[in-house]
Amino acid sequence: MIEVVASLSRGPVFLAGETLECLITFTNPLSHRSTSASSEMLAWASAQIHCQFHASENRVMLPSETPKQDVQAENETVLVPNRGERGQCFLATPPKILFCDLRLDPGESKSYSYRETVPVEGPPSFRGQSVKYVYKLTIGCQRVNSPIKLLRVPFRVLVVHGVEDTQFHHDEAVAPSNPFLEEEEGTKKDSRLVEIATEMLMMATSRRSQHLFNITNARGKVGKFCIFKTVYRIGEDIVGTFDFSEGDIPCLQFSVSLQSEEHVLEKYQRRPNQPASLTAHARHQESCLHTASTHFCLPIPLSATPGFSTDIVALRWRLHFEFVTAGEPMEPPTVPENQSEIITWTGAEQINVDTFSWDLPIKVLPTNPVLASYVAQFSGVNSIMI
Repeated sequence: MIEVVASLSRGPVFLAGETLECLITFTNPLSHRSTSASSEMLAWASAQIHCQFHASENRVMLPSETPKQDVQAENETVLVPNRGERGQCFLATPPKILFCDLRLDPGESKSYSYRETVPVEGPPSFRGQSVKYVYKLTIGCQRVNSPIKLLRVPFRVLVVHGVEDTQFHHDEAVAPSNPFLEEEEGTKKDSRLVEIATEMLMMATSRRSQHLFNITNARGKVGKFCIFKTVYRIGEDIVGTFDFSEGDIPCLQFSVSLQSEEHVLEKYQRRPNQPASLTAHARHQESCLHTASTHFCLPIPLSATPGFSTDIVALRWRLHFEFVTAGEPMEPPTVPENQSEIITWTGAEQINVDTFSWDLPIKVLPTNPVLASYVAQFSGVNSIMI
C-alpha cells in the first residue's frame, strides 16, 4: 500500500485569483515484513481544482440535462474530479500531471508541489439551504490495470470584486525587501494580491457616518436608532444604539437579529413568489421598559459567507428588528425624597401590547483569508491509502 498525503501550504482559505499551493507526498511505509521485493508502483498521478454545485430540488428548478454516466472503467485513465459526488461540476481547472511511472522502495517517499490559480470567475464557497458551491482540490492516482483512486482536499474561496483587475509589474515594490532572502515571483504576486484586497476591504468598511432612524408605529414615536456604518467585513462586530428617552410610546422589549437572505432568482424558483431562505447568525434581546438608552453588539462570524450573486441565487444581509410596545402610557415608579422604608416596585401583571418589525439592509464583505483560516472547518490536510 502507498500512503498519499496532501497538505495545503498556507491554510484552507484563499482569495479568488490567488495561487493555491499543495504539497503532495507519496510514501511506501516500512514494516517488519518489508523486503527488497516490496517496491510499489504507480502509473500516474494528476491534480486539479474544481467547484461542485448542488441545488435543492425542493427550492430550485434547473433546466433538465441528459444524465451523464458516472462509472469509471477498470482501465480508464481519464481523471473525473467530481466522480461520485452529488450535483454538477460548476468549473474546473485543467489537470496537471504530477508524475508518470513512480517506483517507491520500502520506507521511501517522494513529494510533489502542485500550484494553481484559484479561478476568478467562480462564486465564493457557500453552503446554503437552496444551493451549495463547494471547492475541492482533487488528486487522482492509478496503479496499472486498476481503477483510479481520488483524494479530495476541500478548501474555502472568498471573492473580492475588483481585485482581479489589478496589474502587477515586475519592478513594483511589494514590501521592504531583505537582500539576504530570495522570494519567488509567484509568492510576491500572491502576497501583493492579498495586501491589495485587504486594503480595498479596509477602505470600503472604514467609512463612518452617523445614520439615524426614527422608530415609530401607528400610534406615535417609540425612539431613535443610531448606527455608524452599514458595510462590514466578516469577523467584525455590528454596534448600534437606541434612545428611548424622547419616545411617546413605551418600549417594553426589543430584539435584533443578524440574518442572511438566500434569494433564488425568479426563473429558477420551484414555486411562484417563493420566499427567501433566512439564516440567523446572531441575536440580541433586551427588556427595556423605563430605559433611556441602550446598545447592542452582534458579531459577524468569520465562517459566514459574504454577500454575492450568481445567475441562480443571491445572498443578502440584513438586521431584523422586532419591538414590543405598550398599548397605554406607563408611568415610571416614583420614590419620595424622605422615604424611610424600602419600596418594592412590581411590574403590571397584564399589559396590552403592540408588536412591529423592521429590516435594515447591510453589506457584508470578505476579510483577509489568513484570518478566516483560523476558524475554517477544514484542516487543509487529507490522506488516502492506495
